[in-house]
Parts: sequence; structure tokens; C-alpha cells
Amino acid sequence: MRYYETLYLINPELAEEDCRGIIEKFNSLIEKSNGVVVKVDEWGKKTLAYQVKKFDKGFYVLLQYCGEPGLLTELHRNFNLDDKVLKYQTIKLSDNADPEALKSKTEAGEAEAEAGDEAKPTEEVSHDQDSEKVKDQEGKNGIQ
Repeated sequence: MRYYETLYLINPELAEEDCRGIIEKFNSLIEKSNGVVVKVDEWGKKTLAYQVKKFDKGFYVLLQYCGEPGLLTELHRNFNLDDKVLKYQTIKLSDNADPEALKSKTEAGEAEAEAGDEAKPTEEVSHDQDSEKVKDQEGKNGIQ
């Protein structure tokens, strides 16, 4: 199976349950086409760099999944038909991927990240040492 990553933008004016419905719609489409959803990451509403279909914000969703090449055609067709999807982009990450291994790796990575945030002490930095390094570099670069 091929491993894909799709980032798509949903209309920001929709209610949260409508956004969840759209996300579930595309997840079920992938599963109906014998694909496997590896990870769904909802980034939420963010400001866009430029207007897309007269919107300056969008609800971002990052979708990682495995499937056959025909799945991608069907998914893109459904993105184009749905007026609630503003824009999408798909990247092929790998030609031969094991969906179960990817799922377990993703879950293990999330568990490590959660444990690492709690156990990681904050690092203290001395600003005096940093300013001395900058002063030394200024002389070498010709900056005064």
C-alpha cells in the first residue's frame, strides 16, 4: 500500500460538529475504498496567508493514510464536489508501507511526547555568555 498525507482546509464558518462530520465523511471514504487511516490531526482554525474562496481563515485537518492509487482519485473527486472544503494538497510519503506498523509507531510517538513533556526539566540559559559570543562574532564578521 502507498502512504499518503493530505492537508485540507474546511470552511471556518461551520459549526464544530459540522467540521467533525466532514472529517468523518472523508475517513469513512478511505476505509470504504480498502484504505487505512493512520492518523487524523485537527489543527483548528488558523489564519491563511492569502484569501481562499473569499475566506481569510480556515479549519486545518492533516490526514495520514494508506491505500491504493485509485483511492486518491476518488478522494480528490470528493474534495472537489464538497463546497465546504476550500483547498487540499496530497503528498505521497512512501510506495510500500505497512499500515499497522505506521499506526503503532504513531501511537508510540504520541505516548512518548506526552511523557516527555511532563518529565522534561526546563533548561536555564545564561544570557551573559550568549552576549559575549555575539560580541566576538561581530568582530570576525566585520560588523561594528
